[in-house]
Amino acid sequence: MSRKGNSEWPLPFTKPEEAGMSSERLARIRPALQKFIEQQKVPNLVTLVARHGKVVHFDVQGYMDFDSKKPVSKDTIFRLYSNTKPITGVATMMLYEEGLLNLDDRVSKYIPAFNNPRVRVSDTTEGAVVSPLSMIPTVPARRGITIRDCLRNTTGLATPHRTPMSLMREFPDVMMKLDWYPGSPPSKASFREKVEALAKLPLSSQPGTEFEYHVGYPVIGVIIETIVGKTLEEYYQERIFKPLGMKDTSFYLPERKLSRFPSLYQPKRESQEWRLAIVERPESSEKVTGPKIQFGAGGDMGGVLSTVADYARFAQMLLNGGELDGVRILGCKTVELMTSSHTGNIFIPMVGHGFGFGMGVGVSTGGRWAPRIRSIGAYGWGGAAGTIYFADPKEDLLAICFTQVLYHLMMPDNTYREDFDRLVYQALL
Repeated sequence: MSRKGNSEWPLPFTKPEEAGMSSERLARIRPALQKFIEQQKVPNLVTLVARHGKVVHFDVQGYMDFDSKKPVSKDTIFRLYSNTKPITGVATMMLYEEGLLNLDDRVSKYIPAFNNPRVRVSDTTEGAVVSPLSMIPTVPARRGITIRDCLRNTTGLATPHRTPMSLMREFPDVMMKLDWYPGSPPSKASFREKVEALAKLPLSSQPGTEFEYHVGYPVIGVIIETIVGKTLEEYYQERIFKPLGMKDTSFYLPERKLSRFPSLYQPKRESQEWRLAIVERPESSEKVTGPKIQFGAGGDMGGVLSTVADYARFAQMLLNGGELDGVRILGCKTVELMTSSHTGNIFIPMVGHGFGFGMGVGVSTGGRWAPRIRSIGAYGWGGAAGTIYFADPKEDLLAICFTQVLYHLMMPDNTYREDFDRLVYQALL
């Protein structure tokens, strides 16, 4: 697909009023967000709003880094981290449509190391057994981990913060392979090797009962590669990025695009004050220097790299029910399934009440909780480096806001994402 002219890229442009939005109110976005750059809470913000499939706002503010003051641009390439998860959700649902997997397939069908999982319990739990290979009491899992569990974050798999030191001491080789020992040299294990190592640990909870973020995504990444016989980079390029014209989207960055890759910041506390400090410079980033063989389905190691424009095309495809510019990626009912909540009454601590999780996206569910400005059924997700997107099918609305600050909420009052949500919705007529 050839790239459209500037007046139509990434989507057709229109006057806000023709799409049922206020020009005057959309103009509030820039000054309201500028204060976060001036206070050095974020180095940059690139924002896009589209309604009824047409762009009504596309703006850039700030710098590639504070030292050089080089302006950020509309084609700046961002580390997506967990904004990779919706892409992996689409990739999985494509395989579901083709009959190559089912959402309730057990992951052990594709990765035998997950056969016969056991769940860590207290030694007073009825039926608990201490095996000759482990001093940790366990019971058999009531069922195996499924692909649905991986995508909705209900695998029960062990994570560093839920794993007792006794278990870490018992499985030192596993911990080294998983990079769970602070300060140890980075593991050179592949995602498959890490996933198979993780399968050796007892689960922290029964599959399907508790929300534990992210840990299932490396598993689903390995499953996708197993089924298609290609790397995630090859598969995503062939089936998603190239068909949608996402020319600047990839897991790694060609050196010719280095000038469009910003520094990555993180808040640091110095002399009782929070300041942003660079934690990764473009020229020394693993995304540039390689070895370019690790493809994080959930955003590990930065995940996919993309521009706001490219991501807008991906997001609009979903909002359109799986099609964009004559290219169909998914069927409309598959998109509906993907963007519905699959977590039921399971509480999701990171977003609170009134939200569920679908196949790669968070979903606003409403219910008896305090109303949110997003409509019930709105969906989307964010990334660790400050990227965020949401789509609202009820309003036929799409919004994207990207920056590059890891763990931005460590810095007090760094509410640019919440402010952006409000500023988008208040512009509806």
